[in-house]
Formats: sequence, C-alpha cells, structure tokens
Amino acid sequence: MNRLEVELLGKKLKNPIIPASGTFGFGYEFAEYYDINILGSIALKGTTLHPRYGNPLPRVAECKSGMINAIGLQNPGADQVISTELVKLKKAYRDKAIINIGGHSFNDYIDTAKKFNGISNIWAVELNISCPNVEGGGMAFGTNPLIIKELTSAVKRVITNPLIVKLSPNVTSIQDMAIAAEEGGADAISLINTLVGMRIDLKTGKPIISVKSGGYSGVGVFPIAIRMIYAVSSCVKIPVIGMGGISNAREVLEAMYAGAHAVMIGTQNLIDPYACQSIINELPDVMDQLSIRNIRDIIRRSI
Repeated sequence: MNRLEVELLGKKLKNPIIPASGTFGFGYEFAEYYDINILGSIALKGTTLHPRYGNPLPRVAECKSGMINAIGLQNPGADQVISTELVKLKKAYRDKAIINIGGHSFNDYIDTAKKFNGISNIWAVELNISCPNVEGGGMAFGTNPLIIKELTSAVKRVITNPLIVKLSPNVTSIQDMAIAAEEGGADAISLINTLVGMRIDLKTGKPIISVKSGGYSGVGVFPIAIRMIYAVSSCVKIPVIGMGGISNAREVLEAMYAGAHAVMIGTQNLIDPYACQSIINELPDVMDQLSIRNIRDIIRRSI
C-alpha cells in the first residue's frame, strides 16, 4: 500500500500534496518542469464567470518572509477555462483537478459553479470567499458567518461535485466562519488564504501596490496557519485542507498533525517551480526519521 496515500471527500489521492490556487496556473504550465501526475491533485487558478484583467500594476511587493500580491483574480473567464485551459490540462495531467471560483455576487458564484458540472477533469469546487484584493467580492463574503452559510448553501444546491470553502484568516473568529460553512453544506474547508498586508515605497512615500494593500503569503504566515488549521479541525466534522507558508516536508506533517487531511502548497511554487516535487520526494525520508509508517495515521493526532 502507498504510505503517502490519503482519502479526501471519497477520492483517493496518491499523496496529500496539492498546489494551491493562484500559484500553479492551470497546471499544465508546470508540466515542462516535472511530471505533474505525481501530485495528489491540483487547485486551479481562480476563475470567474467573465474574463478579468485583474488589478492595475504594480500588484506584487516582496517581503522578508514572503510576498504581497494583489493580482485581483486575473483569468480568461469560465467559458475559456473550460474550452481551452482544461483541454490543455487534460493532455498533461491524467487525474482530475479542483476548480477554484470567485465572484462579486451570489449569482456570479452560482453561475460560475454550475458551468463546471459534468466537466470530466474536475472533481471538486473550491469556493473562494477569502481573496483580500478583489473589490466588492472575495473576502467581503468571507467575514460574515451568516453570508458564508447562505452562499455556501446556494452554491451547494446547484453543483454535482464536492464543495470546498476557502476561508480567510482576516476575521475575529475563524471557528465561527468554519462552522457557518459546515452548516451551509460545505463538504470540506481549506485554509488559510492570505493575510492583508502593505508595503511602502520609501522613494515616493506611497504604497507599492496599486490598490494599496494585498494578500500577504509565504513562510512568515506558517505559524498562524497551523493555529487556525488546529482551531478549525477541532470544531468541525468535515475534512480540512491546510495551507499557509508550507515550504517543506516537515511542515506538511505539522499541518497534518494539526488536523489537515491534505495540504496545499502556495507561494513556494513561485519561489521554486519544483517545490511540490521536492516535498513529495522528501516525505518518505522525513516520515522514516519520525517513525511514521503511513501518513494518514497522523491526521488530527494533535487534537
């Protein structure tokens, strides 16, 4: 038996490593670096109903322990993703992927989600209600538990695939948001998305990012992510997918001890395109060092 295998929402993943949405494009772009079929799954770039250019430049700022981005969900729109991007992905990736969707209204989310019903290489929908750099959408939906419950329920009613709700850490109580998602019918929760951050250009005295602030991610958020993964895993019965600053095999195991059933790798893909491959290769040796026989045995062990 594969000692790295995990089960998530009834699907067997060959390992728990999933590139996070927004850091791995539509997947096929990374096939020129390594065989992406080694991945547990792939969370595709955030997709909206209509094409989006995203925010004006500049929209990235470097930090000592990560980066700030305000890309603004730039994407070609759901129809183009289905007709072009997923066709390209199918040529490079034999398994199914997770589609991440965003929107500015309930109807945006609902109409976008419905488009991916019956798409052969999509197995789950990740509802992005946690993006901090999309005006009028994203995180605006993810900071109110009543809205989270209502939106989750509305999307769940119209889709045929499992629903993952991606939570924002920019809230007073992450547990309240997770419980609301579960009550709304979410099949799983993913967290954490980025924290709100800002950098100032000392030459101009103005914010570097064109829209002033953006989402801070990278190794600096890892301890915050672990705390929130643990807190959410302790208060819901549905699976949790952990992410936030994870950059190596040891941190994958730490997230799984905290309660994660699978792990998404985000910013590290932008630093090192081979990051997910390296982590998968490292996991058996690190597990041997820690006397871990099967990776699924450690899920929620700290709770």
